[in-house]
Amino acid sequence: MQFIYDKNAKNELLKIEDENYNYIVKARRHKLDDILDFRNLEDDFLYSYKISQIDKKSLFLNLLKKEKRVIENSKKIHLGWCIVDPKTIYENIASLNELGVDKITFVYSDFSQKNFKINFEKLEKILINSSSQCGRSSIIKLDICKNIDTFIADNPDTYFLDFSQTSIDSKVLDIKTLMIGTEGGFSKRERELFNKNFIVGFSSNLILKSQTAIISATSKIIL
Repeated sequence: MQFIYDKNAKNELLKIEDENYNYIVKARRHKLDDILDFRNLEDDFLYSYKISQIDKKSLFLNLLKKEKRVIENSKKIHLGWCIVDPKTIYENIASLNELGVDKITFVYSDFSQKNFKINFEKLEKILINSSSQCGRSSIIKLDICKNIDTFIADNPDTYFLDFSQTSIDSKVLDIKTLMIGTEGGFSKRERELFNKNFIVGFSSNLILKSQTAIISATSKIIL
């Protein structure tokens, strides 16, 4: 773990309990005077603390220093991810966070099941753990949109990942916003909304799952 998340990191005195206590004391076996790095993921600072007291269910640390340290990818990408089974999202969003995705807007497309509800609190926990592991100094920004029509109106320069003779590889420098469909792809009605010059695809005849498509496309654009 590159740092430990605590919303109160920046205070002169930090009290740690519950999961972070178990990780620091029981899993990592840290002792008095050990120095640990924390982030609050609200600012760009890395905070270094020294353990000053360890009790049975809590520990206390004193702030030693703070250092502005931004660790982000230089390429920014906003993904419009048409809503699929939330389990699929929970299982794959950490990979997108590690790749450096700036923002994901979940979109209810014509083929999305309307009973699917995203647990944003659960996603935030997954993303915090992911950033702690990979060292990223932020987490993905999350949003939700009622349909593709609204998303396009708000993001007119959106590219669409679909079947196309235009390879995504030829547009990686231009793509700032990319939409990925559900398992069934996009409806005929939705395709009529697309800017035909902004449709890209893979050089493959195989049909990809939504999670495979979004991770593959993001990798090509960012890495």
